Amino acid sequence: MIKTKKLSLIVVMFVSGASGAAAIPDKISSLFEPPPEFAGDFGEYKSPLLFNDGTAVATAADWLQRRREIIATWEDLLGSWPALIEKPAIEYHSKERRENFMQHRVSVEIAPNRQTVDGYLLVPEAKGPFPAVLVVYYEAETGAGLGKELRDFALQLTRRGFVTLSIGTPDFCSLKAPYKPLCETQFQPLSALAYVAANCHRALAGLKKVDPERIGVTGHSYGGKWAMFASCLYEKFACAAWSDPGIVFDERRPNVNYWEPWYLGYESDRQRPRGVPSEAKPRTGAYKDLVQAGQDLHELHALMAPRPFLVSGGSEDNPERWKALNHTVAVNKLLGYENRVAMANRKGHAPTVESNEQIYAFFEHFLRDAD
Repeated sequence: MIKTKKLSLIVVMFVSGASGAAAIPDKISSLFEPPPEFAGDFGEYKSPLLFNDGTAVATAADWLQRRREIIATWEDLLGSWPALIEKPAIEYHSKERRENFMQHRVSVEIAPNRQTVDGYLLVPEAKGPFPAVLVVYYEAETGAGLGKELRDFALQLTRRGFVTLSIGTPDFCSLKAPYKPLCETQFQPLSALAYVAANCHRALAGLKKVDPERIGVTGHSYGGKWAMFASCLYEKFACAAWSDPGIVFDERRPNVNYWEPWYLGYESDRQRPRGVPSEAKPRTGAYKDLVQAGQDLHELHALMAPRPFLVSGGSEDNPERWKALNHTVAVNKLLGYENRVAMANRKGHAPTVESNEQIYAFFEHFLRDAD
């Protein structure tokens, strides 16, 4: 992830164009309020507004220091990023007109030694510049509307006036054994995927038709985990929407499987048996260390502040997750911001027409329409 000495002062100078000064649209305004039974409930999660030595964070300046402390702690466990690529190359392979936009089949430079990931770049035909959204998933086709239904986030957002880049999993983060993350080190796969997304952000930001300060990221399930780590660990994403990734550790839910080697359980010299941790399947990698230390993903959520994010919750992220989200609400309150943390809920894991419309409305407000 980005070295702390290079961390931008987002507490003082928030990303231009994503401040959300305009009123939240009615169709998503209720998503920024927890149900009454969870209002002010912080659960048993450690407050991110406490330094490691127990001292309370009392000011915005304190938070900037605490933010650096959180990043350093997680970087120690997840591994340090290589330097980001200054101007990632985009290689164009083919193009075709679809509706009112151009679809480009591309390869994007995303790691040292000219490693690339394949994707679809969808660009409205109007002049621009446009806001943009990076869409991450197992493969690039689905996001571009060429795969499973109701996961075509890139296609739908481009129809609404966004440049979008839909990518899949790069080879060095393959879900197939053996799992060999970037540089074949103890660099955890979810952090490697966040690094990939950060370079894709840079690639998008270099396009003439993209407003570099209005770039978001989204994904569903596995892609939701990827989008969450990307937006939390790379502060230049202006906002994010995470579709039912499982936003905290939860060993009651087999699909909230951060313990697996392709997420946070990677170790270079062994591969744990697949499945929920048990005596026969012990925790491994960074996941083991994080659980033993009593840390959880709400610390990463807090790194979003004051940038907005939406949890599009389903079976893995029910309203009880507000106990974790309330901690980021508290950080935003300290910084003088409100309406930065939202959650929608549906019964099943799969996206629905309604849940997707909420995601699109979220991006329309914070990236396209907000002053």
